[in-house]
Amino acid sequence: MPGTLYIVSTPIGNLEDITLRAIETLKKADLIAAEDTRHTKILLDRYQITTAMTSYFEYNKIQKTEYLIEKLKEGKVVALVSDAGTPGISDPGYKIIRVAIDNGINVIPIPGPSAMLTALTVSGKPTDKFTYEGFLSNKSARRKNQLIKLKSEERTVVIYESCHRITKFLQDVLEVYGDIEIVLARELTKKFEEVRREKVSALIAHFTATKPRGEFIVII
Repeated sequence: MPGTLYIVSTPIGNLEDITLRAIETLKKADLIAAEDTRHTKILLDRYQITTAMTSYFEYNKIQKTEYLIEKLKEGKVVALVSDAGTPGISDPGYKIIRVAIDNGINVIPIPGPSAMLTALTVSGKPTDKFTYEGFLSNKSARRKNQLIKLKSEERTVVIYESCHRITKFLQDVLEVYGDIEIVLARELTKKFEEVRREKVSALIAHFTATKPRGEFIVII
């Protein structure tokens, strides 16, 4: 009988934000496929989990998908985790999930933290309807075009951005949307958690004067 692929959500920052079911699944799995084994080891050590790990990330996903599917066909139990949050959201997890489904392998979700949903709940923006866009282009011209298309969106828009590009991203938002109030969240559940609900110009001024750190979630 084929094994089972568990999609295990892990904390986005605070290591206490993990479910009992996730801990039990990671302990009982034959193998953990982790985006960054060094990062995941910190979590495993915290909860005394000794399950073997293998890396599974963007640049080895083709090779490792074949390897993991073979393990699953042999009847092994594999737990897929990302660096933070829910696998398959802005990471290569969807690849192995799709192949596992196509091969008749049982795929079971172990729900838990998600940075996108965590930010939405404290944003103060409407959450009954929203669209998640992940990371936009790192090229300004293309990013502006993406923002222009999103401007007509009636739903709340959720976007990820890195600290290295956030100021340029905000300048593009200012050019396309004008000086509207948006929400920026970073380091959620961590020591320096920050949620700023301000006009774009004020955010640009702040992050021009203060070096941006961490991954950002932008809510428009």
